[in-house]
Parts: sequence; structure tokens; C-alpha cells
Amino acid sequence: MTAPQIIASIIFLVTLAVILSELVHRTTAALLGAIAMLLAGTFMHFYTQGEAIHAIDFNTLGLLLGMMILVQLMEETGFFQYLAILTGKRSGGNPWLLLVILGTTTTVLSMALDNVTTIILIAPVTILIADILGINPIPLLLAEALLSDTGGVATLIGDPPNVIIGSAANFSFMDFVTHLAPIVVVAWLLALIILRYLFRKELAQKPKDIEALMRLNEKEALKDPVTTRKLLIVLGGVILLFFFHSQLHLQPATIALGGAAVAMFWTKAKVEKILNRLEWGVLLFFLALFALVGGLEASGTLSLLASGIGDLARENLLVASLALLWVAAIVSAVVDNIPFTIAMVPLIQNLGAMGVNASPLWWALALGAGFGGNGTPLGSTANVVTVSLSEKTRAPITMKIWLKNGLPVMLVTCLVATLMFVLFFEWMQMP
Repeated sequence: MTAPQIIASIIFLVTLAVILSELVHRTTAALLGAIAMLLAGTFMHFYTQGEAIHAIDFNTLGLLLGMMILVQLMEETGFFQYLAILTGKRSGGNPWLLLVILGTTTTVLSMALDNVTTIILIAPVTILIADILGINPIPLLLAEALLSDTGGVATLIGDPPNVIIGSAANFSFMDFVTHLAPIVVVAWLLALIILRYLFRKELAQKPKDIEALMRLNEKEALKDPVTTRKLLIVLGGVILLFFFHSQLHLQPATIALGGAAVAMFWTKAKVEKILNRLEWGVLLFFLALFALVGGLEASGTLSLLASGIGDLARENLLVASLALLWVAAIVSAVVDNIPFTIAMVPLIQNLGAMGVNASPLWWALALGAGFGGNGTPLGSTANVVTVSLSEKTRAPITMKIWLKNGLPVMLVTCLVATLMFVLFFEWMQMP
């Protein structure tokens, strides 16, 4: 390793350790790490301020901001209270049934939407349901985050790495469905079973007052039905445009921010009030994290890791694919999976140009990057959003709680992916 690679790795690992320890707020730790990386890069000539700005994924930040505004507008109307009461009634107040209903809904939605949008839409409803029933929201929120990461692997638009892979490999929506959806279905089922075991004590608790819940009239929760209808029209339009964003040459951030602007104008919203309630800390954390990982990439550390897999692919494609799956999973557990995916793209493309069948490598990368994100709260954008939202409740999700429940789900889903990859390797070699 070169001196820049060693220094960049040390800065990244120290920052990661501080974030994981929770001794300092994650946003503060990420900002300090990003500044340290930028200073080291400037003096050692491997990372400039311009490169740091370029490393920041403003599409992700814009998507988050736009959807946060839309959700905050919806919350003002009482729509989430309406959904919470309705869902609570349908489940009869049974925590396990609630987890299955909300978890399955999250999985299905994350196949059609990116998992960040899915969590931003579902989590507020979940928190309200738990509050109404007087139950611990942690099992429900964690299940949603883990299952959104799992479900997003199944489609082209479900997870940002899939969008990158689909574009680089020229894979269609149906290519992802036929190759990855069967694996995702098995992984989803096993994840539910594991969550049932891990949260057996919490899910055994009885809601405080089911009768009171059943007496509630969900329609009375809607404070402004007219505004609610307007916002649902805008939200429906945003979701529809998400499906066709590549054909329209529109970034998801453009769609989300455009929808937020239209919604605020149409409903005559009190903009200052809405903006004051947004999760600015989450946006700042991601900004710093992107800059931090950008330095790691600029130093050549990620490329060094990727080149080792490339050498193996020339000798044994199956072993190389499985190695890539697990390396991607481990890296994606501690770093946002987008930079690693981007680093792997030119390597896999070069292998393809040299005559290596790149298809199984692309599918392995998608599986590892997607399932690996379940390991820690840092593994995906959806995870960070979930943790941030949980901090508003009486039971915030700590690093210890996540590792205790997220790591087993990550390991089992990756093992399922490994087994099915081996069994259907011939199919995985087909584009």
C-alpha cells in the first residue's frame, strides 16, 4: 500500500470506530473525519476540495430532502394517523402480525421505489402505530429497514447500486427480476423468521388498550381531507415518475424536489414551519460521509481491493463471484454501498472486454451490496434515516441494538445468496 492509501485507511477506520462507539454524535464524527481526509489529501496531493465536492452524491441528498418535505406536509394533515389507526385495527393489535404486515409492505414497496423513499413513507406510520398501542417500536422499525434493503435488491430501481449496475451492464428491469427476485423472496422469508426469533420477547408483549384502538375512527384523524387529496395526487405523480425517470432523463432528486415544490405551492404550506421540522442532521451526516469515502476512493484503496477480485476472476469465475459477493457485503456494511459499486464498475467492464463473462460478477455485486447493507446502521441511507427517526421515540435504535439484530439478518441473507448463486450459477452466467 502507498502512503496515501495507508493514511486514508487510518482516517476512515478511526472515524468509523468513533461513529460505531457512539461516544460522539455521528454527524460530528463524520464531519471531523471528512475534514481530516481533505486536509491529508490536500497536503499529500491525493484528494482536492473539488474532488470532495464531486464525491458528494447530491442526487441522494436531493431525493432525501424532497421526500422529507413531502412526508412532513403529509404529517401535518393527519394522514399518517389515519393509516396508523387503520393498520392497527387490521392487525388486531398483534405485534407479530403488525411486523409481518408492515415488513411485507416495505419489501414490496422497496421493489418499486428506492428503499430510502420507502422508509420515509412507512416509518412515520409505524411510530404512530406503536405509540397508539403502547408497544416498543424498535422491532417494527428495524424490520422495515432490514427488509427494505433486502427487497430493493430484486429490481433495477429498488437500490442505487442496482441503477449503477443496470446502466453499466445494460441490464433491463426484467433481467434483475428473473435473476435476483427468486433469491430475494427466499431471503425475505428467512429474514422474517430470524426477526421473529430475535424479537420474541418484544413481540410477546400485549398492547395496553386494544379496545381503545378499535373504538378509534380513523376518518376523524384527517385534519384536512382536501389538502390530503392534493398531496396524495402529488405523491402519486412523484412515484409514477420514479418508475420512468431513466426514460425521461430525470434524476430521482429532480422529481422529489419538484414534487415538494409543487406540493408546497398547491397547498399554500407554511414553508418556514415545514423546513424547521426536517432532519437536517441526516443530510449533513451523508454529505460528510460521501466526502470521507471519496478520499478513500481517491487514494486508490477501493481500487486496490477491487483489483484483487479481478485477478481471481481470470482463474475461477465462480470463486471470484462469491468472493465479490462477500467483499461487497462486508464493505457495504460499514460504508455506503454506492462508492464501492462505482469503484467496481470499470474493473468488471475491463474484465468483460478481456473475454471474461462479467454477468455473474454483476449479479454478485448487486447481491453483496444490497444484503450487506443490513449489517450496521451505516450500511445504507435507509438505515441512517430509520435510526434518526427512532431517536424521536422513547426507544431509539442504538448501535448495539442494530448489530445484535442486523448482523444475523445480513449473514443469513448473504448465505442464502451464496447457496442459490452456486446452485443456479449457470443461469447467473446468462445476461
